Amino acid sequence: MNKNDWQEKYKEKLKERKGEFKTTSNIKIERFYTKDDITKDVEERNSLPGEFPFTRGVQPTMYRGRFWTMRQYAGFGSAKETNERFKYLLDKGQTGLSVAFDLPTQMGYDSDAPVSKGEVGKVGVAIDSLKDIEILFDGIPLDKVSTSMTINATASMLLAMYIVAAEKQGVTPDAIMGTTQNDLLKEFIARGTYAFPPNPSVQISVDLMEYCKDFVPKWNPISVSGYHIREAGSTAVQEVAFMLADAIEYLEIAKKRNLDIEGICKRVSFFFAVHGNFFEEISKYRAARRIWANILRKDFNVLDDGACKFRTHSQTGGVTLTAQQPLNNIVRTAMQAMAAVLGGTQSLHTNSFDEALGLPTEESATIALRTQQIIAHECEVANTIDPFAGSYFIENLTDQIEEKVYEYLNIIKEKGGMVKCIEDNYIQSEIENSAYDFQIELEKKDRVIVGVNDFKSEEEEVPPIQGIDKDLEKNQNKSLDALRKERDNDRVINCLKSLTNAASNSENIMPYILDAVRAYCTIGEMTSALEEVHGRYKGSV
Repeated sequence: MNKNDWQEKYKEKLKERKGEFKTTSNIKIERFYTKDDITKDVEERNSLPGEFPFTRGVQPTMYRGRFWTMRQYAGFGSAKETNERFKYLLDKGQTGLSVAFDLPTQMGYDSDAPVSKGEVGKVGVAIDSLKDIEILFDGIPLDKVSTSMTINATASMLLAMYIVAAEKQGVTPDAIMGTTQNDLLKEFIARGTYAFPPNPSVQISVDLMEYCKDFVPKWNPISVSGYHIREAGSTAVQEVAFMLADAIEYLEIAKKRNLDIEGICKRVSFFFAVHGNFFEEISKYRAARRIWANILRKDFNVLDDGACKFRTHSQTGGVTLTAQQPLNNIVRTAMQAMAAVLGGTQSLHTNSFDEALGLPTEESATIALRTQQIIAHECEVANTIDPFAGSYFIENLTDQIEEKVYEYLNIIKEKGGMVKCIEDNYIQSEIENSAYDFQIELEKKDRVIVGVNDFKSEEEEVPPIQGIDKDLEKNQNKSLDALRKERDNDRVINCLKSLTNAASNSENIMPYILDAVRAYCTIGEMTSALEEVHGRYKGSV
C-alpha cells in the first residue's frame, strides 16, 4: 500500500489537532515517511562514520571511543571566584573548561573605564591583564585541561594571556588545548560586542588563525558561532547557513593572503545552539557536516579528508529557558542535550535551570553537568553511532535542511559575500523576520511554551540566585591601579607603539600582542593602540 492508497482508506479518520505541522525552519512535517521520501543515493551521500563527507560523524568510533567533552560555561565576578568555580566543576567530573567574560573584557575596555561602570564581573569574569589570567587558572594544569573562551573582539589578547600564563607554568604553546570563539562577523549580526569595524575585525581574526596554525597547533583559533545567531531569533536553517557563510568569508580572506587553507581548516571549529525541535536539531548536525565537507572539497580544493571535518561544540538554548516555572528548564535542557548527542556533537554545555533569573548557583550548575553524565552513562545512546541514520524522516529532513542552506549560501554569494550582506542589513533582517514569526506563533498558541503561554502557575517560588560581591568593581579597579604603578611603564609604552605600527603596516599582530601581554599591558590599552589605526566601530546590531 502506498501513501495515496493509505490516505484514501483512512480519509474519514484523518482528524488532526491542527491544520499544518512544520519545524521551526518552516519545513513541512508529513504524517509519516516511507522510502519514497528519501533519495535513492542516501547511502552514498552519507558514507560511513569517519568517512567523507562525515554525515554520520567525524570520527570512526565517535562516543564508543570516548564521550563528548563535557564543558560547562562558567565565569562571574573576579578571577579568584571563577577559579574556585572551575575547580568545583572539575571536581564534579567536568572534562573541559569554558570561560565567560564580562562585557568590558569582551569589548576591549578596562574595568575602570567610565563605560564599564556597573558592568564589571556581571555576565562573566573581569579580565584586565595577564595578572587576572594568572589568578583565573591558578592551580589548573593547562597542558591537561582543554579550555574554551567565548571571546571575539579581544580574542587575540585573551589567547596571548593564556599562552603566557601557560609558559609561566612551564607549558609550551604547542601543548595547550582549547578554542577561542574569535568569530567577529556574528558580532555584527547578532551580539554587538565588537570593537573595530567589520573589515579590520575579520583581518584580526585571520591573524589569529594564521598564528595558531604555525605556533599553537592544538588550539582551535576560531569557533564560528551559529549559537548567537540562533539566540537572536534565527531558524535552524538560518543558523547553519549564516554560520557557514561566515566561515567561508574567513577562508576567502585567508586565501587572498596566500595562507595554507588546508592547515587552517584542520583547526576550524563551530558552535551550535540546540533547541527543542528534537528531530530538526539532530538533522541539522548531519546536514552541516555534509555541506561543510563538500564546500571545502569543491570550492577550496581541500583534499585532506581530515581537514574537511565539521567539528562542533554545542550549548543548549539560552533563549528557551524560562523564568516561569524554572525547574521545567531541567527537562528542556535534558531533551536538547540528548538531541546534540544524537546529532554527533564533539563538546557540550548544558544550561543551568536558573539562568533566566541570574547566574547559576553551584547546585544548578551541578544538575546541568549531571544531566550530561546521565545521558552518557545511563541512557546508552552513546553505544552506537548515528542511531537515526536510515530513518525515513531524519534522512528526508537532513536533505531538506541541506537544500535550504544552499539556497541561502547562493543568495549571499550573489549579493557579494557575508560582509556585504551584513553591511546591507540583509542577514539581520532575515533573522528579525524569523524572530517575529516565532513570536506571532506563540501569541496565537500555534506553539506552546509550558508555563509561559499555557499551563501557567498562579504562584511560583523563586529559587536562590547567585550573588556578586558588591565590592567587586572597587576591588578590581584598585588592583588595576596597583598594576599600573608596579609594572615597567616605559616597556608598556614601547610595546603599545609597536602594536600600533604593526597594525598600520598590515602585519600579523599576534607577536606584538604577546609582547604587550608580557609587559602587563591591559585589554583597554591594547585595544586603544589598535583603535589608532582601525577606529572604534559605533554601529548597532
